[in-house]
Amino acid sequence: MARQKKQPVDNAFALFDVIYQDGARTSNRKVPTTDIDQFDRENSIRTYIEAQDRKIAEMSGNPRGPIKSITPSA
Repeated sequence: MARQKKQPVDNAFALFDVIYQDGARTSNRKVPTTDIDQFDRENSIRTYIEAQDRKIAEMSGNPRGPIKSITPSA
């Protein structure tokens, strides 16, 4: 009896630097490549990072300001 091979899982991440309206900066924010919409790339990345920020703010009680810009990490 032959074993069936498992489908490969895409565990790749894209890294982004985020600058907020207040001048704060976070580096190397991970976004799974499976969550990046190729047709609306910027909006899908922003949506994912904003969801991360809401979760972090909920846990820490320290909310983030609005995002000014998102750039790929070097």
